[in-house]
Amino acid sequence: MNPTDNRTPVRRWERGELHEIEEVVAEERAVALVYNGVSHAVMMATPEDLEDLAFGFSMSENIIAEPSQLYGVNLEEHPLGIELNIEIASARFAELNKRRRNLTGRTGCGLCGAESLEQAILPLRRVGVVEPIPDRAIQRAGISFGEHQPLQALTGAVHGAAWCDRTGEVMVLREDVGRHNALDKLLGSLARSGFDRDAGFVFLSSRISFEMVQKVSAFDIAVLAAVSAPTRLAIEVAERSGVMLIAFVRTDRHSVYTRS
Repeated sequence: MNPTDNRTPVRRWERGELHEIEEVVAEERAVALVYNGVSHAVMMATPEDLEDLAFGFSMSENIIAEPSQLYGVNLEEHPLGIELNIEIASARFAELNKRRRNLTGRTGCGLCGAESLEQAILPLRRVGVVEPIPDRAIQRAGISFGEHQPLQALTGAVHGAAWCDRTGEVMVLREDVGRHNALDKLLGSLARSGFDRDAGFVFLSSRISFEMVQKVSAFDIAVLAAVSAPTRLAIEVAERSGVMLIAFVRTDRHSVYTRS
């Protein structure tokens, strides 16, 4: 779907005058993730790059351990939303059933339906050590990030997650109304195409919660940067997993909370 097709009439008040205009709005639809015929999660998401979402969510939530354990994704349109029928290895599906986790999602929700703290905070992977990302690369990513968010430019309503190289150039970016979904889409895209985890870092348009740190550590990504703040638990999880956490990226400044 072309985002520019999703327009709505608006009465805009500007400098004392009313104008009849059209604006592009972000689409948000219910997306159900169904594993081997069994519904597992329902979330509100932007209906683009959904195969990337399936791969990224499956790996970052430890449903599969590697992309080869996901055999296929079939998208089905329904009046109430979109169903992602995901086929995974039988051994991983058996493990999934043991977890007894039912995620009834909503925008921005990372813990919906988790039955215990042990289920919410997944076993952490200690990431490998990489050479520090230069400060100028973090600044470059922050300055140019918005140029790579076409849907945000049109709607002002979506988050972005980007993979940047060691110079700060944005190489891949995914967008979604949910910040967790945007990150899962990015991670899924990287997993499907293959990437060198030493060659760059993840940059987010949102704040950093502990789930975001869990997700990048699951992919052995050692550096996570964002325009907004981290939570205390995000810092603690980053310290335990070895993720270098950088936040409050602004022009000519950023804060480093943990070092890999």
